[in-house]
Amino acid sequence: MPNYRVTVNGRVYDVSVEAQDQSKTQTAPPQLQFAAVAEPTVSQQPAPSVTLPSPAAVDAGDKPVKAPLSGIITSLKVSLGDKVNQGQVLLTLDALKMENEIVAPEAGTVKAIFVQTGTTVNVGDILLSLA
Repeated sequence: MPNYRVTVNGRVYDVSVEAQDQSKTQTAPPQLQFAAVAEPTVSQQPAPSVTLPSPAAVDAGDKPVKAPLSGIITSLKVSLGDKVNQGQVLLTLDALKMENEIVAPEAGTVKAIFVQTGTTVNVGDILLSLA
């Protein structure tokens, strides 16, 4: 009896197929036996736990840059103290499998960064502030 390994909807099964006697006049489906196989485990590190500041945490006179949509920060393009121009890319936010570049709303200096790569953010969360 031949054995096969079959994946159905992401689950792996070992399958044994029984050959039929060809002398039978009636055709019957082959008898299948299924045995569940343990799925390999994937080690994933949890996303960093970061408490994002409230709007009151940004100093008066500073311009907060907020998340326009929910997602995960995939890269930071600036560091503390960097001078940025209006429209310059500050960071990349992955939302719904699309990379969205978050740009500076105005020229300034990066005063504080409240996120890091891998941080999950919601709409309106403060990402960084410009002075």
